[in-house]
Amino acid sequence: MAQARKSNASSPLPAVCFHQVDPANWASIQATGLMSATRLMIRAGIDDPARRKLSSEQRTTRVVLSDGCVLRDQMPMPPSALEKCLVGVSPAQWYELLNSKVFFWFDLKRLERQRRAVGGEDQIVLVIDTERLLAQHEAHAAVSPFNTGNARRKPAPRSPATFVPVRTWLASGWESEADALGRAPRSPAHKPVELVVADAVPDVMEFVREVRGFCVSDRRA
Repeated sequence: MAQARKSNASSPLPAVCFHQVDPANWASIQATGLMSATRLMIRAGIDDPARRKLSSEQRTTRVVLSDGCVLRDQMPMPPSALEKCLVGVSPAQWYELLNSKVFFWFDLKRLERQRRAVGGEDQIVLVIDTERLLAQHEAHAAVSPFNTGNARRKPAPRSPATFVPVRTWLASGWESEADALGRAPRSPAHKPVELVVADAVPDVMEFVREVRGFCVSDRRA
């Protein structure tokens, strides 16, 4: 683009981000940190053909791995819905991409909605210091402008460029996403919804400010 790109340096990311934990995974996280779904599959000893199949298809139910860790279902993004909003990639490639990342939320209200969506299962929320997390993992971190794991209702167009490296976002906002999708850029006031880190955050417990345990029926923030 010919126009100068406006920096977001004056609009830092929120001080904290949130990660929702299935209680079955809590002991593992305390011992070895957060892992992407793909990394959890590898650790559980799933062989390559089975892992590729599980990574590239929608999980319509939660999956319990051999070591007891749980992979959440992906009910909000059926392939038929993804086909309508993906740009340059297939649904299988999108599932693989999301399975390769660890996800954090910035908006507590969005987290509450996700918490209620899990049904009757108790959950744990980690409140994480964003600055300290990025001090260690910024090189492998990106932000997204919406919930990339939901393709229902009127899903926003998306591609791998939807995950904008943190350094790029701080320098030029959502311009790179707009360039890749061939669309007008989002407003500089549009804040990131998700923070993602590729593969794993083995030292996540070093950045945890608070651990919240609750039932999904408990609506307190």
